[in-house]
Amino acid sequence: MKADLHMHMVLDGVDWKAAITRHQPSPDLPFIHNALRTYRDRGFTYLRDGGDRWGVGAAARAIAPDYGITYRTPLAPLCLKGHYGSFIGTTYGDLKEYAHLVSGLRAKGGDFVKIMISGLMDFHRCGVLTEDPLPPDLIRELIHIAHEEGFAVMAHANGARTVEAAASAGVDSVEHGAYLDCDALAAMKENGTVWVPTLSTVANLRGTGRFPEDEVQKILRTALENVRRFAHMGGLIGCGTDAGAWSVPHGTSSEYDLLETTLGPTADQILTQAADTIISRF
Repeated sequence: MKADLHMHMVLDGVDWKAAITRHQPSPDLPFIHNALRTYRDRGFTYLRDGGDRWGVGAAARAIAPDYGITYRTPLAPLCLKGHYGSFIGTTYGDLKEYAHLVSGLRAKGGDFVKIMISGLMDFHRCGVLTEDPLPPDLIRELIHIAHEEGFAVMAHANGARTVEAAASAGVDSVEHGAYLDCDALAAMKENGTVWVPTLSTVANLRGTGRFPEDEVQKILRTALENVRRFAHMGGLIGCGTDAGAWSVPHGTSSEYDLLETTLGPTADQILTQAADTIISRF
């Protein structure tokens, strides 16, 4: 089985604003069919979408069985007002509003909850994120509320303390996970968190001139080192491309290639175990 554990059907890997416009006022079905055909032709049978608020992932999920693909989507990611994620997700102002969104998700057809709890990597400066993360106590409550409603939780999370807080609260998967340390890795291992590092979003920037090459190389090197550490600890590492992100096309094998090189002979075993865990939870 070939799986992409993190992708965005709403995006196209070229221009995120134009891609989103393409799907308004309704999802661009020819685009979705073409993307699913590409995944099928390249052997993918499971896709986990990172979500969007225009119904693109939901439209893809309805079509995916025609291509022999199991497709899961959270519908729209949930993000705190004023923080990263509003360009693609649904915002909430407080925990009461968040809980209301989560409680209504099943009726709307959401397969799981995705929360946005940190900013992005600043690709101009290794080690720096674009904004402060949500506080640990709020992260714990977000995960608790979703679990109480019976949902698995995917968390967009960067930074060691953010990931440590999410893992300690029982988050089911961490997406991206830049700049981790031993405590964050240990928390993920101890709590059975699947880490989907989406290395392609960094690796595919190399040589493009979009960001300082030295910084891109340093960011990638820190991520690869942490992947090796986590594998050595026996952690669950999943293969997710973040397809749709800039320079990451749908159906790419770049993430698997990176992980196979990094993990060595045990790559298939590690990635299969993580994929099986994701499929059982989500």
